Amino acid sequence: MRFYETMFVVKSTLTQEEITQKIDFYKSVILNNGGEISATLDMGMRNLAYEIKKNKRGYYFVIYFKAEPKLVLELERLYRINEEILRFIVIKYESKKEQRAWETLVDRAIHNKKPTPLKSAEEPSGETQKTQQES
Repeated sequence: MRFYETMFVVKSTLTQEEITQKIDFYKSVILNNGGEISATLDMGMRNLAYEIKKNKRGYYFVIYFKAEPKLVLELERLYRINEEILRFIVIKYESKKEQRAWETLVDRAIHNKKPTPLKSAEEPSGETQKTQQES
């Protein structure tokens, strides 16, 4: 299996429910064709760099996955025939160095989903522990 990243932009005129259905559709295409999704990154609604088909905004979504090359052909075909997809890209990570970079991106995508504790919230509890130990 090879390492891939795909990003696609969905029209902003769709409802959140329709956007979620599109995302789930492309995830299922990857999984049903023998691919393995390692991480996803929901970038949300953003302004486009330039107007595409009279759209100024789009919903960005990234999927990091492992698959055979034939899956990429099917994925690109499905992107092209779907009118709600404004733009898409599929990137293949070939060399060992690129694959390590892919793994770093996957780690970042996974860790961005989890809420990180604030340092200011941790400091008071640390002060409380010191006070109790001194007593």
